[in-house]
Amino acid sequence: MKPVTVIGFLGSTLDAAKFGPSRWNKWRPTVSICMQEDLRVDRFVLLHGSYHRRLADYVMDDIRDVSPETEVVPQLLDFDDPWDFEEVYGKLLDFARSFPFDPDNQDYLVHITTGTHVAQICLFLLTEARYLPGRLLQTQPRRGAPQPTGTWNVIDLDLSRYDSIATRFAEASAESASFLKSGIETQNAAFNRMIDEIEQVAVRSRAPILLMGPTGAGKSQLARKIYELKKLRHQIAGPFVEVNCATLKGDSAMSALFGHRKGAFTGAAQDRPGLLKSADKGLLFLDEIGELGLDEQAMILRAIEEGRFLPVGADSEARSEFQLIAGTNRDLVGAVDAGRFREDLFARLNLWTFSLPGLAQRREDIAPNLDYELERFAEREGARVTFNKEAREKYLAFAESPSALWRGNFRDLAASVTRMATLSPAGRIDSGAVAFETGRLQSLWSPGEARGDVLDDLLPESRLRTIDPFDRVQLAYVVAVCRQHGSLSAAGRSLFAASREERKSTNDADRLRKYLARFDLDWAGVVAR
Repeated sequence: MKPVTVIGFLGSTLDAAKFGPSRWNKWRPTVSICMQEDLRVDRFVLLHGSYHRRLADYVMDDIRDVSPETEVVPQLLDFDDPWDFEEVYGKLLDFARSFPFDPDNQDYLVHITTGTHVAQICLFLLTEARYLPGRLLQTQPRRGAPQPTGTWNVIDLDLSRYDSIATRFAEASAESASFLKSGIETQNAAFNRMIDEIEQVAVRSRAPILLMGPTGAGKSQLARKIYELKKLRHQIAGPFVEVNCATLKGDSAMSALFGHRKGAFTGAAQDRPGLLKSADKGLLFLDEIGELGLDEQAMILRAIEEGRFLPVGADSEARSEFQLIAGTNRDLVGAVDAGRFREDLFARLNLWTFSLPGLAQRREDIAPNLDYELERFAEREGARVTFNKEAREKYLAFAESPSALWRGNFRDLAASVTRMATLSPAGRIDSGAVAFETGRLQSLWSPGEARGDVLDDLLPESRLRTIDPFDRVQLAYVVAVCRQHGSLSAAGRSLFAASREERKSTNDADRLRKYLARFDLDWAGVVAR
């Protein structure tokens, strides 16, 4: 068992007692440590100021009386103001750096019951940072009859040793990661690991973050979620300012980013603060940062490093303290090699770089994101729309298959859900709506191979030329619905689901038959192909 050294402040109030036998009936924290039957103290480093030297001698004598085996080492530590955090921390840090610690052969306990609250906090911080390589020691009097020994408790700042605390931290981290994913139960292991790492960086660092990935992969949404998470943790107070750098071109880019003074150029009728100033104390998201010119990049770098920049036409610099998140779908390494992106700015951004995968690389996450998009539609439009079971299975079978390219990533998925939900006025997306939508997506991704243009096989080119594009889209949808149902009546009920409720008598089959006849089509010809 290693020898034990206790380091602690003299308690100018708690350790004081009138000389005489009665003092042994009073709990004095420094003396009580050395009176514990189950705690052997081999050395006590007693921190005290010059003003309390006499009390320190008095307490040291009592420690020697109750624990002759304890070596008491007085350590003079004077503060001009014991409530000045900067002074107390600085002097305790100097003490910690100069003390001959030997943690391989000694155990150290840092007593935090005595001293001013500022001193106690500083001891905690120095122990947490391992400048004081020990564990925290707390003492307190026993309840009831006065006893000089009191009780003691050791706190190990390795939180992994405390199951309940470790569980709480793990739960909080998981909640933060879920928050960054908008509550979506994603299944992609690589994506989940990346989000876990982003969560740690977001709450523990103010360094710039670079989000890379294709257009529509969710960079903008993730940047906003990082901002909201930091705001929930009270780590940021200012606004979220987002700008697409691809829209900043020419002379207006400098003015938009860094602001300008009145009269700086023609049309500058008044001062403009600029986006960097607007983001003061907040978070600035520069999407598509690879589109910025080299001059703007140089000023951005200085603003990141020094918090200062020069507005257009100004004689003095402006200041803004903000956290930066940059997004890009470009290969910045290649841009650096080609001289289109500053190497020093890339090096500054590249501390925390995360590459967001496209939707096609996360097919197992399509199902939960499908539900998320339906919820967003309900919140946005005030109408809840769902799939029937067969339609959902067919949509996911297509969406998760290799034939679904998802070139626009989550934007394609969001648009797809919006279209199906909007074209399902009865609040239920059926197989016909899915068939039409999957054809539309294939047409979008492979225009020459569109499954959605089902009319080519039904009507001759001469007849197709007489049909307006608007009517062609509608007719293609009707044909797709017909092919999903076993009868003219069933297809009619699906197509006229909303309007049939307002009719006194319904004949959906007849309505559908007449509609098809307008284009020289009939039921048998439509479903036979």
